[in-house]
Amino acid sequence: MNRLNRNPLNPCEPGGNMHFLSLLSRHSLSPWIHAQFYERFHVRLSGKIVTLQPIRGKMLTLFKKEINGFLNSLIGYIVIIVFLLMTGLFLWVFPMQFNILDFTFANLDGLFILGPFVFLFLIPAITMRSFADEKKSGTLEFLMTQPLTDLQIILAKFLAGFVLVVFSLVPTVVYYFTVYRLGMPPGNLDSGGIWGSYIGLMFLGMSFTAIGIFSSSLTDNQVVAFILSLLICFLLYLGFDYMYMFILSGKIGLIVQGLGLNAHYSSMSRGVIDTRDVIYFISITGLFIFLTKLSLESRKW
Repeated sequence: MNRLNRNPLNPCEPGGNMHFLSLLSRHSLSPWIHAQFYERFHVRLSGKIVTLQPIRGKMLTLFKKEINGFLNSLIGYIVIIVFLLMTGLFLWVFPMQFNILDFTFANLDGLFILGPFVFLFLIPAITMRSFADEKKSGTLEFLMTQPLTDLQIILAKFLAGFVLVVFSLVPTVVYYFTVYRLGMPPGNLDSGGIWGSYIGLMFLGMSFTAIGIFSSSLTDNQVVAFILSLLICFLLYLGFDYMYMFILSGKIGLIVQGLGLNAHYSSMSRGVIDTRDVIYFISITGLFIFLTKLSLESRKW
């Protein structure tokens, strides 16, 4: 073939892909986008349609970018350290009802009572910058122009935040083995209840993360996103319990109480993984991911 007649944008010809990527680079596309994000799309040239094949892993790349963003800004380390510091002080140092050594019983109830309240502040701090920072810096519109659906972008940010929450829980397994050895005789503790509580705390963290992502999508101010997320998480976790205690009673009150996060978290903390509780947490998470999608789509209205 005559070199003068070659189409430099045709990926089927030698050097075609490299030349095309070099053109992309000239338009200031960041490397992690133009290296990974291109699904199948078409370029029309001289009446012909050239098809570029997809490069997989675009959502995974965004997920990794979010994780690196947490770690590079020290947010990830601060979240883990603060969670461990708060739970460690209350469980082992402060002479309070949560202190394991003073309580004389081999259990971790204090961790699973304190955990949700620590999450009420830490998870909004993790998620507050998810979309608010993108809006403020003006990168959200650029991100939305990439061949990623709104749902894929939301899920990548949600999973990154949730993974950070899980990472904060992993070191507390040391507490379990410590209490296991302190028992008389060793191992005299309700392991089923403890692992059920861990699963419940992860589901609770999953729901809080989805709420935080939604709150961040509503504003370009991180502080506003933090406060909004904190309020919604608090209302869903304890609001229905307060309604039951002070406003409603009887069967209606029990139904209303069952709508709250705390009722299903407490149920799982008993060591029984009920499918109704699992479906509830997944439904709450899915609801707020859907609301986040609507929030992002509203920018087109």
